[in-house]
Amino acid sequence: MFSFLYSQEKKMRQNAENWLEVADRVRHFRRDLLTDTQNQKLTTAAGELRLRLKHKADAGMIKLSIEALERVLRDTGGRIYPASSLVENVEFFLVAAIVILGLRAYYVQPFKIPTNSMWPSYYGMTAEVFKPGQEPGFLRKAARLIGLGASNYTVTAPADGEVLIPVFGDLRPAFSERSGRSLGVFPTLMRDYTLMVGGEPVKISVPADFQGEFDQVLNEALMGNSPSLYAALKDAATRAQPLERSTIIVRGGAHPVEQTVYWIPIGKKARRGDILLSFDILTGDLLFVDRLSYNFIQPKVGSGFVFRTGNIENLKADEGDKYFVKRLVGGPGDVLEIKAPALYRNGQPIEGSEAFGKNARKEGKYPGYTNTGPAVASGTDRQLISDGLMPVGGKVTVPANSFFALGDNSPRSKDSRYWGFVPEKDVVGRPLFIYYPLTSRWGPAR
Repeated sequence: MFSFLYSQEKKMRQNAENWLEVADRVRHFRRDLLTDTQNQKLTTAAGELRLRLKHKADAGMIKLSIEALERVLRDTGGRIYPASSLVENVEFFLVAAIVILGLRAYYVQPFKIPTNSMWPSYYGMTAEVFKPGQEPGFLRKAARLIGLGASNYTVTAPADGEVLIPVFGDLRPAFSERSGRSLGVFPTLMRDYTLMVGGEPVKISVPADFQGEFDQVLNEALMGNSPSLYAALKDAATRAQPLERSTIIVRGGAHPVEQTVYWIPIGKKARRGDILLSFDILTGDLLFVDRLSYNFIQPKVGSGFVFRTGNIENLKADEGDKYFVKRLVGGPGDVLEIKAPALYRNGQPIEGSEAFGKNARKEGKYPGYTNTGPAVASGTDRQLISDGLMPVGGKVTVPANSFFALGDNSPRSKDSRYWGFVPEKDVVGRPLFIYYPLTSRWGPAR
């Protein structure tokens, strides 16, 4: 780093040592490929340079020996010397990949929070809706993309006329699902929503993990939150006139599901070219997970913890073998109960994390614990998580070699209330550090 402060002679001596290292590599790796003459020339040239270093020859004499050694290396070095920039780059990335894979496997693993089940401790994907005239320009979009991981979505009216929203029988905005790519590279599941304006369809595609937030985007953008979109849909659906309907395939793959869609007017009209929706999807928190600690110590109640889903019977059918992050609320033998909005462990208000107390008091953005979780799909129906492992007035005892996991955002978290216990062997590690996006949450994970 401070080589600019060295004398010319010291710089030349350092340079000579680097050349001798190259000579040693050629000798070790190509000894069997070199002729006796080449071996002798390499040994002689390297030996002369070492001798001049030993006797502290001046910079000029060392330079002459370096030049002589360099000529020999060009004849004997093969792929080692002279090394092309391509070879050097390949070697660098191979070494870097080995180091990264080693760190990921045994020490630190990057992890992305996909949903808002742990909000506000950790953020999943969230949205920011822009009012008419406040849509970001190119530079602002670029800045938000870099700093916040924000992807911008804009939907314009394709024609003049009334806006219709397709809904399922339970008044959820209708969608179809398909495979897609995140950032054009990573496989992901996408949801396609279609609006109708003046008889012309317009489609918007968002990540499937964004499903809980998209309803709010529609509500804020199209209704201004007053009246709510749900109220407008319910009102229109209960009127006497018949509704237009169609069918769509909700899920692709081996088991497609066909559902009826009702097209509901919401009392909003648009002109061709009007912006119907303009919003950013902000990436979920990216954090590092400590994979090492739990090899030596037991996870503590109150800790955030990451686990695999492949051995959870009621979860693996829908999710496969993925990584989830929740908060550990109970270990083997613990008796748990929810008396909304508080969580009790062994008959006492649970301790071990600030999130427990904040939920019990409904402090700030913490919504409190509830026995009823989010809506989940079951065939073509939809029901709330209730009467599961923790119904109102019910208690659950955690079995041996297991943990109980809850989300901090209890009303919108699919967790152990729904799919059961986490096997101890599947615990991966604990959240360590939020490294992106660059917000006030950046830093040690809570």
